[in-house]
Amino acid sequence: MTSIADQPDQKQDRNTSERPWVAAIREVLDRPLTSYHILLGATGLLLVLGLLMVLSASSVLSLRANGNSYTIFVRQLIWVGVGLPMAYVASRMTPRHFRMLAYVALLGSVFLLVLTYIPGLGVGVNGNTNWLNLGGPLQIQPSEFAKLALVMWCADLYARKEKLLTQWKHLLVPMVPVCGLVIALVVGQRDLGTALVLMAVMIGLIWIVGAPTRLFVATIVVVGTIASYFVITAKHRMDRISSFWDPFNDPSGIGWQAYHSFYALSTGGWWGVGIGNSRQKWGNLPEAHTDFIFSVIGEELGLVGSLTVLALFLTLAYAGVRIATRNTEPFVRYAAAGITIWIMAQTLVNLGAVIGLLPIVGIPLPLLSYGGSALLPTLIAIGMLLSFAKAEPGAQAALKETRRPRFGWLPSRRTP
Repeated sequence: MTSIADQPDQKQDRNTSERPWVAAIREVLDRPLTSYHILLGATGLLLVLGLLMVLSASSVLSLRANGNSYTIFVRQLIWVGVGLPMAYVASRMTPRHFRMLAYVALLGSVFLLVLTYIPGLGVGVNGNTNWLNLGGPLQIQPSEFAKLALVMWCADLYARKEKLLTQWKHLLVPMVPVCGLVIALVVGQRDLGTALVLMAVMIGLIWIVGAPTRLFVATIVVVGTIASYFVITAKHRMDRISSFWDPFNDPSGIGWQAYHSFYALSTGGWWGVGIGNSRQKWGNLPEAHTDFIFSVIGEELGLVGSLTVLALFLTLAYAGVRIATRNTEPFVRYAAAGITIWIMAQTLVNLGAVIGLLPIVGIPLPLLSYGGSALLPTLIAIGMLLSFAKAEPGAQAALKETRRPRFGWLPSRRTP
């Protein structure tokens, strides 16, 4: 029988038997601030790459529309400049602050969604009336902020019901009706892509809190049936399905966007044609700087650049899952899981459409595509994850250690 005193020796024997690089990786992953640094690094690299690719992909369109190749890029730079301080503030907040804001955020997002149905306030873009006119050139897309609000509210709701979640009615009520209301408002705007992401968040959280398999499968079937109904009853959505099944059947019509997306990816090769040298951004590929920015990345940076982007998103997902599993507070676990599901679901839907694995639904690629309405809530969500990462075991002590003076001659911060 092995005594408790022998366990450190066993751990030491295991470490000595491992290969040096395996032991080094394990040591890094065991550090308290690993989640924080991984999340910060992956987000920073995606933001920088996003700015670079928005500049490249939008230069021709910006020159034609505004007479200046840098207009769209400058706007995105301004959005990043606004979003980063908001992410910093979110990273300094505590879970209690987020829970206090959850209901306000939900009610505010529902109110803004309702305003888009008022003539003169709701603005239609590409067939979807999902933009809200705030006066002048300033417009926002309330459904993007609804994603963050819904995650915060669901996490707070499930945290309050932590001891009741063994009963199916507490798993579904009032979570599903409220989510259904938000999703219905988004579907009414003809924005099925955002609605699918919200459905993924709802289903994902139901699975995270431990719903029985039968209930989980039934929820998927119901949601899938509703989504199929809205696809079948709308001609423009059926055209997208037809384009998905055979994009080369009508390359000059409904298959135009998919055809040129594939062409951009295929001409990139291993290393790409070089930053700024995309041919498809000259008008052949619609939404090159927004929904189809990954096509330009594949063309200009090649397979290596595309795989690097995928690796960064996988790193982001790993950090989110790590934060969710290493925290013990229910709200933090549910909120971190919900944010991760949201960002990864949107990433998968976007990339799936770009490479032809899914129908085109028209949603941006997180942190990379142009647009402040999508970028701001995403950066705030990243700030929330950073706040949660600092709540991991040992993280606060490690942060205090890093803030201590590095040299003996520096004055101490301690007061006498």
